[in-house]
Amino acid sequence: MANGVMITRSVGFAIMVAALGVVSGRVEGQSSTGPDVVAEAVAHLSGREIVFRDAGGSGVPIVFLHAGTGSSIVWQHQIAAVRAAGYRFVAYDRLGSGRSVLDPRAEPGSAADDLQGLMDHLKIERFHLVGTAAGGIVALDYALSFPQRLRCLVVANSIGGVQDDDYLAMGRRMRPSPQFDSMPAEFRELGPSYRAANPAGTARWMELEHESHATTPLPSPQKSRNRLTFALLETIRVPTLLLTGDADLYTPPFVLRLFSARMRGAETLIVPEAGHSVYWEQPEIFNRAVLAFIGKH
Repeated sequence: MANGVMITRSVGFAIMVAALGVVSGRVEGQSSTGPDVVAEAVAHLSGREIVFRDAGGSGVPIVFLHAGTGSSIVWQHQIAAVRAAGYRFVAYDRLGSGRSVLDPRAEPGSAADDLQGLMDHLKIERFHLVGTAAGGIVALDYALSFPQRLRCLVVANSIGGVQDDDYLAMGRRMRPSPQFDSMPAEFRELGPSYRAANPAGTARWMELEHESHATTPLPSPQKSRNRLTFALLETIRVPTLLLTGDADLYTPPFVLRLFSARMRGAETLIVPEAGHSVYWEQPEIFNRAVLAFIGKH
């Protein structure tokens, strides 16, 4: 795809440079103060309290949706880059992760509606949306439900939540149950190159994964507003970037191509030597690609 080739070539040199940073074992984002830290606050919405982080400022907002193993604390490698580029960083704990809490008398509802409620609470009319893994499913559901609120969409390392029977069957072949789910989270979600080269970064990812466990688990999972199918994804007109790692056990390059074939206007990027957490394993490449794409929209 022409657009996909363009963006892949544009970061080719960055891929080599960032790979050197991975083997150095340097871990960023651990300081208690500084440009990579944003204080948390609480939005009291209908039937729920949503914990969020908002860097503020006059820049156009970029909202980040974490993976199922994460919460708003996982974006440590993105905050400084987003702020340096002049954008407003926003992230929050989705219900079922981190410290956001559902009222015992309330229904879990949909994550897309929670995002809409938070944007209304913050008086953000239009914004860029970045979702990784399970956060990418929410991002697609939101793009289908509230496209007028989005400037552009980035979906990283996500199975997309598609419910087509043949796609679900393929997922069972790739990730047989219960064997796959019984593997440690860091094995499933960090690529082998990163785990081998960066033990300190792996340990920090595991620490944040543990800290992201829900303070109050949901009585039942949240549901999508839409039944996601490839046919429905064809209707998305929001400018979209799809990216994954070449060693992603959930969304290998073949799976990404299934999405790009249906979302014909989407740009694509496959990051080498990265697994299911490109935002953490290759943050220089992730940040550069995401900000370059957002800069065009």
